[in-house]
Amino acid sequence: MHMSVPIGIDPDLLRTFVLIAEGGSFTEAGAIVGRTQSAVSMQIKRLEEQLGQTVLHRTRGGAIEMTPHGQFLLTRAREILALNDAVVAAFLAPPISGTVRLGSPDDYAFAYIPTILKRFAETHPAVQVDVMCLPSSELMRELKAEALDLALISEGHQPPGWPSVRLWRGPLHWITATRFAPHRQDPLPLALADQARYAAAGNDCEWAAAAVHALEAAGRRYRIAYTSASQIGTHAPVMAGLAVTVSTLSWLPEGLRAVRADEGLPPLPEFGILMLKARHARAPADALARHIEDSFRMHMDLGTRSLAAE
Repeated sequence: MHMSVPIGIDPDLLRTFVLIAEGGSFTEAGAIVGRTQSAVSMQIKRLEEQLGQTVLHRTRGGAIEMTPHGQFLLTRAREILALNDAVVAAFLAPPISGTVRLGSPDDYAFAYIPTILKRFAETHPAVQVDVMCLPSSELMRELKAEALDLALISEGHQPPGWPSVRLWRGPLHWITATRFAPHRQDPLPLALADQARYAAAGNDCEWAAAAVHALEAAGRRYRIAYTSASQIGTHAPVMAGLAVTVSTLSWLPEGLRAVRADEGLPPLPEFGILMLKARHARAPADALARHIEDSFRMHMDLGTRSLAAE
C-alpha cells in the first residue's frame, strides 16, 4: 500500500502572497522580490492552483482583498516563512563558538533552562553554556563583576539604567497538594524560602515576602512551618500535604496544583522575569540572548493557546 505524498508549497509563493496581502499591491510586492507584476500574478495563480482555492481578489474599485481562504492562509504562511527563515539563517550564519556564562535562580533553571539549552545546542553545537544558579541579587553582583555574560533575574533587582529585556510577567499563585488540603488549615502552614538566610546575605525573597504581606493584609492567620534554601525546596512539604507555598505556574511537579480563587486565600501580586547582559559580554552571548527571548515568546504563546482551549 503506497501513501500519497502531500503537496508541497513553495515558500517563494507564500512570501509573495504575504507581501501582497500586507501591502495591497502586486507592483510593490514585485519590487521587493525582484519580479515583474506579471510574474507576481503568475505566482499567485500557481499558489491558488495548488490550493484549489482563490486567496486574493480585486474589488470593483480595484483594491486587492483577501478571500476567507486567504485570511486563513495568511497567519499560517507567516508561521511557515518564519520557520523557513530561521532554518536557513541557522545554516548560513557564520559559525559561532566559545563559552557563555548564564546565571539563573534555581526555580527558573528547573522551569525554563533545560528546554532552552537543548534547543540552543541543536543550532549552536560549538557554543558551551556554563550555568550558575544563585538568587537574583547575587546574580546581579556576579554580572557587575563580569563573572556572568547573561542573567535571568526577578524584576526589581535590576540596577537603574542597566538595559534589560522583560521575558515574562504574570501573577504568583498559591500552591497546594493535589491529594491533600493544607490550604484549609488555620493557621495556614507555609513553606517558604528562608527569609532569614536571604536577609543575612543582604537579599530579599520577593515570593516569601509577597505571601506574608498578602496574608497579613487579609487578616489570615499563618505560621511558617518549613523553610528552604531555595524555592524549589519548598515543594517537598507541599507535596506531602504539610504546607502551601507560592510559585508561578510555569513548572509544577506532579502532585501540586494552584489554589483556586474560590478557595479563600488572598490574591498575590504579579511578578516579572528579566534578562540582563554584562557590559562586556562574550561574543556568543548575543546568540544565546536572542534564543532565550524566542524561547520565552514561544512558551507564552503556547500558554495562551492552552488557556484558550480550556
